[in-house]
Amino acid sequence: MTANEVDRKRIPAAERRQVVLRAAAQLFGERGYSATRLEDVAAAAGVTKPIVYRHFESKKALYLALLLKHEEDLPAFLALARDELAGLSGDELVRAILARWLDYVRENSHAWLMLFRDSSGDAEIQVRRLEVSARARELMAAFVAIQAGGRLPAVQVEPTAELLRSGLAGLALWWIDNPDTPKADVLDVAARLGAVAIAAQG
Repeated sequence: MTANEVDRKRIPAAERRQVVLRAAAQLFGERGYSATRLEDVAAAAGVTKPIVYRHFESKKALYLALLLKHEEDLPAFLALARDELAGLSGDELVRAILARWLDYVRENSHAWLMLFRDSSGDAEIQVRRLEVSARARELMAAFVAIQAGGRLPAVQVEPTAELLRSGLAGLALWWIDNPDTPKADVLDVAARLGAVAIAAQG
């Protein structure tokens, strides 16, 4: 869609912002922060550069907005609806959560590429990446503590959470590089990691 077509359609500002975010996510994931220009984002979104500036004051603001969105999405992986929890064993619950997470990975591959493969950007961006990773570890630690049911010494909860976080991040990156691998096979690997880290404690 060309910029003129977007203007003619006069799509709502919130929708246009999402179009810009999706285009930026794709480019940041492929090229990294430093190699991505706002001109490229505008072209990919089918808008003009001034329209990008209406929503984001800078390339940095756009990049940080994507990191924030990923951080805000993190709790959703563990928030299964009550009807989804009914009758699930511990292993089945972990598998259900991982299945949801893999769907997110497939739809939002840029998030892992931005966090774990892109090392460009200034100090603020570097700090934000670390903060998002820390938030993921925090949520994982809370989940590990519940799932371990007291079988895991308290001092081992956070490192176990980090094992899962870093292991799953690595698996996500591998799947991004090998997209033809069926989700079911990747899920089996992820579930095995979860079982070793949590269920096997005793």
